[in-house]
Amino acid sequence: MGKPMKIRASAKDGVTEVKVLISHDMETGQRKDANGAVIPALFITEMSATHNGKTVLSGEFGTAISKNPYLAFKFKGGAAGDKVAVSWKDNKGDSRTDEVAIG
Repeated sequence: MGKPMKIRASAKDGVTEVKVLISHDMETGQRKDANGAVIPALFITEMSATHNGKTVLSGEFGTAISKNPYLAFKFKGGAAGDKVAVSWKDNKGDSRTDEVAIG
């Protein structure tokens, strides 16, 4: 679903920093459109990140997260060329996984 995530990962002194921009509408289910109809809820519920297949981040999201969320985190380990994959799943069952090499 949607556009690819923009992911950047860099390693320095044994620590990898990952920055992710997710393209997702993140509707709460409480807003109304111009005609007064409620816009259905659509939001990310689960998010995870792996480094070479090992989970380094796992979390739950909800309706309080803004549209097109930005997430930054660090983990110990990682070297140039290693793979970092970020995945999400939303309340409608859609999901996406994108991967980047650590620079």
